[in-house]
Amino acid sequence: MEIYLFYIVATISVVTAAYLIFERSPVYNALYLIQTMVCIAVLYILLEAQFIAAVQMIVYAGAIMVLFLFVIMLLNLNIKEETKGALLFQKIPAIFMGIALFVTICVILKSKLLPGKHGEYTTAYVNSIGNTRVIGNLLFTDYLLPFEITSILLFVAAIGAIMLAKRKL
Repeated sequence: MEIYLFYIVATISVVTAAYLIFERSPVYNALYLIQTMVCIAVLYILLEAQFIAAVQMIVYAGAIMVLFLFVIMLLNLNIKEETKGALLFQKIPAIFMGIALFVTICVILKSKLLPGKHGEYTTAYVNSIGNTRVIGNLLFTDYLLPFEITSILLFVAAIGAIMLAKRKL
């Protein structure tokens, strides 16, 4: 039963991601991105990573995408007039870069450069302790410096957003 759910959700995720790329309306882009993130959260649940799925739903599909929708609707973007001439010279390089990215991904997947790492955090160990405890222990011991740097970057971004908004008033 899980394999059928995986195929259904993976198909929906790929289709909504494709719609996200080819849609011209920014509001629909944000909605397709929310749907893609929800599908990814379901895939995390199928992988028994409930904490990551909850974070995916709360942070990305919830907070950030609602913020994107508010910004898009508040700005009332009229992109069609501005980008008509700008996209003509960008299409050919974008196609070549997309093909190069696709070939690179295929080569990496075919050469098995990413076999995974076998270490102390096996499935049985994680199930005995719990996902949240393992992530918390790693986050506040081994990865404390990147965690703190990320929090500082988010703080600086929030201050920058406040300063930009204050300047327009």
